[in-house]
Amino acid sequence: MKNFKSLIGLLSIVAVSFTACKKNEGGNDSFANRSTSAADYSQSSLPVVAVSGDITSSVTWTAGNVYELSGVVTVRNGATLTIQAGTYIKASVNTAGVQNGVLVIAKDGTINAVGTAENPIVFTSRRLLDGDASTLGIPGDFGGVIILGNAKINVGDKLIEGLANEDKYHYGGNNDEDSRGTFQYVRIEYAGFQLAPNVEVNGLTLGGVGRGTTIDHVQVSYGLDDGFEFFGGTVSPNNLIALASDDDQFDFDNGFTGSLTDAVAIADKNSTHSTSGGSSDSNGIESDNNAPAEDGTFSLLPKTHPILQNVSVFGTENTSGIAGLGYRNGIRERRGSEISLIDVIVSGYPRGIVFDTDANASLSDITNTSVHGFTSSITAAVGAYVDGGGNTLVVNGTNASYFGVSQPWYNTPGTPATVTLPGWAAGWSKLVY
Repeated sequence: MKNFKSLIGLLSIVAVSFTACKKNEGGNDSFANRSTSAADYSQSSLPVVAVSGDITSSVTWTAGNVYELSGVVTVRNGATLTIQAGTYIKASVNTAGVQNGVLVIAKDGTINAVGTAENPIVFTSRRLLDGDASTLGIPGDFGGVIILGNAKINVGDKLIEGLANEDKYHYGGNNDEDSRGTFQYVRIEYAGFQLAPNVEVNGLTLGGVGRGTTIDHVQVSYGLDDGFEFFGGTVSPNNLIALASDDDQFDFDNGFTGSLTDAVAIADKNSTHSTSGGSSDSNGIESDNNAPAEDGTFSLLPKTHPILQNVSVFGTENTSGIAGLGYRNGIRERRGSEISLIDVIVSGYPRGIVFDTDANASLSDITNTSVHGFTSSITAAVGAYVDGGGNTLVVNGTNASYFGVSQPWYNTPGTPATVTLPGWAAGWSKLVY
C-alpha cells in the first residue's frame, strides 16, 4: 500500500472533535487527555467474565461476553489465548499504585486474537462499558497489552518494563523466527500504567518478538505512555495507527531490526505531552540502541535499526494554542540507534528528524521521504545520513506542510476537524474520541 503521500486507494474521512491529553517524569490519571462518551459502546449489556492470574491452559474468549481483567493476566506454560472477533476487554477498577488490566503473552504462551474490519477486538476503558452514556474514558483505565518472545535482543535477557521482576516477565533469546501467534484488527484504548518513574506500560509492548508473529491492523489511542514500543526482536507489523499517545507514538529499543510498513502516527494538538528535565520529550518516533546503564558506548549488538516504509508521522499544523510544553521531534535517533526511511512523511514537529551526537547519522539512510519542521527539517550532530534520493525537506515556522494530504491534523483552526486515513484503516479504526 502507498502512504498518505500517494493517496492511492480509498480514503476514509472521519470527522473528529477534541477537547483535551507524560514520559520520563511520569503521568497520572488526572491529566486532561481526551475522553470518549460511552454512548457508542453497546457491549455494556453483555455478561461480564472476570479474569485474573495466570492462564496455563488454552482458552477462548467469545464476543458474547465482556472480559474484565484484574491485576496482570499472563498467558504462559504453552497455553494459547484465542479471542474472537468483536470481543471487548476491560480492566476492573484501579487501585492506586497497583498494576491492573495488563494482558501479558509470555515467551512460552501464544495469542490468537483475530478480529475483522467489521468486528475488531477492543481493549478499552471500563467506563465505556458501564451502560451509562454520560461516563467518559480516561487514560490509564486499561493497563495495556504486552507480548514477549524468544527473538534476539542486544542484552540477551531482560525484564519487560512496567512489571515486577518475575521470570515470566523476561524476554529475549536466539530464535528470530519465533512466533507468539496472531494479533489482527485490534484497538487498544486508554491504556497505561506507571509502576515507577520511567517504568510504564505502553499501549502495545513487544519484547523480543520474532518475525513468525503476525501483527497487523492495530490501533493504540490515548495512552499514558508510548503507543507502540519494540524492545529488540524481528517482528515486522503493518497497518498500525498510533493516536495521541502522551509520550512517543512509536518507540524502538534494544536491537529491534524489524520493519514497519503502512503506519501512521497522529498527535492531538490539545493534549498534554511528556517531559524530561522540564523540557518536552514527546516525539513521533524515538529510537535507542540501548539504555546508558546497559552500555555507555551504545554499541551493543544487534543494533537497533528499524526499516520504515510508507509511514506518516503528523504532529500539529501550527504551534499556536498547544497545551503544556508541546512537541519535540518528529523522529529522534539517539543512543546508537540507526534507521532506514523509505516513502515516509514527517511533519508538524519543531524539528523533523534529529540525529543526536551519540547516533552517527552515516549509519542511517533516507529515501523518497518528505520532512517538515517548524525550526529544522533534518539535523545530524555526527556524520551525514545516506541520501537515497527523492527527499523533500521543508522548514516553515508558521504552518506545517501537508505533503499532498488533504487534512492530516486535528483541530485545524476555523475549519471542521477531519483527518484522512488510507483505505486500510476503513471500518475497524476509530478517530471520533
